[in-house]
Amino acid sequence: MSSMQQVNPKVRGIRNIVNLQGLAAQITQQIAKGEQKPFQRVIDVSSGDPHRTGMRPLSFARQVLAACLYPELLKDNSFPSDVRQRAQKLLGVCNGGSVGSYSASSCGIPQIQRSIAEFITRRDGGVASDPEDIIFSSGSQTTLMLVLHLMSSGQGPTQAGVLTPLPCPHTLPMLLDEAAIKLIPYQLLEEQGWALELEELQRALRAAKGHCEPRAIYISNPGNPTGHVQDLKTIEGVIRFAASEQLLLLVEEVYQDSVFGQEQKFLSYKKVLFDMGPKYSDKVEMVSFHSISNGILGECGLRGGYMEVINMDPLVKSFLMSMQAPYSPPVLPQLALEIMVNPPSPGDDSHEVYSQEVLQRAEIISQNARRGCEFLNNIAGMSCQPVMGGVFLYPSLQLPVEFIQQAEVLGMQADVLYCQKLLEQEGVCLGPGSENGHDDKNFHIRLCVLAPPAVLEDVLQRLSSFHLRIQERHH
Repeated sequence: MSSMQQVNPKVRGIRNIVNLQGLAAQITQQIAKGEQKPFQRVIDVSSGDPHRTGMRPLSFARQVLAACLYPELLKDNSFPSDVRQRAQKLLGVCNGGSVGSYSASSCGIPQIQRSIAEFITRRDGGVASDPEDIIFSSGSQTTLMLVLHLMSSGQGPTQAGVLTPLPCPHTLPMLLDEAAIKLIPYQLLEEQGWALELEELQRALRAAKGHCEPRAIYISNPGNPTGHVQDLKTIEGVIRFAASEQLLLLVEEVYQDSVFGQEQKFLSYKKVLFDMGPKYSDKVEMVSFHSISNGILGECGLRGGYMEVINMDPLVKSFLMSMQAPYSPPVLPQLALEIMVNPPSPGDDSHEVYSQEVLQRAEIISQNARRGCEFLNNIAGMSCQPVMGGVFLYPSLQLPVEFIQQAEVLGMQADVLYCQKLLEQEGVCLGPGSENGHDDKNFHIRLCVLAPPAVLEDVLQRLSSFHLRIQERHH
């Protein structure tokens, strides 16, 4: 292609990428070549990637996957017996007994679909899950994209739209752009811990009329990046709203294993839907998403996720499957999903070590969230709501007028400039709130707490030094 004019106009319409991670990688390379910086290494806590920050992977998961990749390890008696048994079982459901074969079907390996369905049934207190409603893909974003492409249609007043929380997961706005779907914002209430208010959903829906055709509502619970965990009353209200407006519910529940607020408990939308009885459970269409990139397993790089489709018209569901058919989901992430939903049981050789590692990971997330929130609230010009779950802190920033004006002169959003300067001066990579859909003067930053405590402490100290310098320099 010789010019931008030859690029697909839908692609040209996708919002600009804030490539701070690319800059972080560039600075890391400069340090490796001996270039002098005010810091010895870059710490990237802009995304929920625990291994990037030095968190150790869970032993059982890695041992099983290693044996699946290299079956000669099944003869290694240094591996616990349940690791070898699980690896043999998983290899047995792979075509040719190898992870190098294509998946058995376009939706995934049937035996692992059954494992996921059994996990959901256990999680939801007996609410049945059908294995045929489980569809695997290379990460929850890819599964979401399949659904978005399915509903994408129209232009102008007829363009499909999705009610989207602000702030939202930082990858979502670009996915909606790519699918040519209108983002219909509904504001979460920061002063109430980023709670969802049903009246705001009604306001957002009214505001969208005449501009697009609302087709779905997107929910993130526990909230990404807010850490808010929705209660029963809120979930019931959202379900009633979706039913009355005939909206598809898109429910991202990736951090369901990371809830730590006092008296907080994760409730799946599916369980609440079916507890509300046939008036809703037979009517409301819902797609829920989960992933191995969650807070405890944290295998982001393996790119594995699934969706469960509920009450979807069989013909529509067949179209969804046909869209997936040319791209059978990768096998190794499916094996990791099976390990995630079927960890070692009491009495298994690996159970004690696995339980200790999971408990330690959960305690680190909880303690880091509390420590980070307290620390940030003691910095002048910062304010952070307490989090109940998930892996992010999402503090607000008060930036000097001169700094905001400097960003405008450079054609940048002030939070992006803030994060860029922080990276260049202190070697800390955070996410700017504008990536999460914030485009007003209410500036925020996104900080992942899924890191060793010493690493988080280093991040907080560097962030504090930088923020105070910014405040002093412009006053």
